[in-house]
Amino acid sequence: MDSSVFVVPGIGNSGPSHWQSVWQSAHPDWGRLAVGNWDEAACDAWVAALDRQLPDSGAGTIVVAHSLGCLTVAHWAARSARAIRGALLVAVPDPASPAFPRAAATGFAPLPSCRLPFPTIVVSSTNDPYGSVDHARACAAAWGSELVEVGAKGHLNADSNLGAWPEGIELLEQIKHR
Repeated sequence: MDSSVFVVPGIGNSGPSHWQSVWQSAHPDWGRLAVGNWDEAACDAWVAALDRQLPDSGAGTIVVAHSLGCLTVAHWAARSARAIRGALLVAVPDPASPAFPRAAATGFAPLPSCRLPFPTIVVSSTNDPYGSVDHARACAAAWGSELVEVGAKGHLNADSNLGAWPEGIELLEQIKHR
């Protein structure tokens, strides 16, 4: 990998044992979204932050998003004319799910339903409390994404005990070579 990877966490900013942070520790040259408050997410503010912070060489950048970061990337893609190389979208949450943090995350519904203008892989767990496999399938179909179902691994976060998540690195490599 190289410095053209940009990490977009969800609410809470993916703590130190989250696979995004583990990956970034191994690749300190990767960029990472910064927002003012990781516990409150307003879609417009997160989309604007992503647009400001993506490297100028965005056309060569691969975005690695988790959870609410996936929704941020989808909204950004629907609004921006900027290009990126591709995106790995892991654990796409469903704003209609009872578990969705409506008080902390506002403006993300409705989700964009247009094809994303870059290659994407949506990764889904069969027992994600924030987004069902059917929801992931619907997002992947609407966005023109490849869907990868990884079995029962929860929200694919630190609680899932994925460590460095080598399967995810393989998916990232696939995006890199598209």
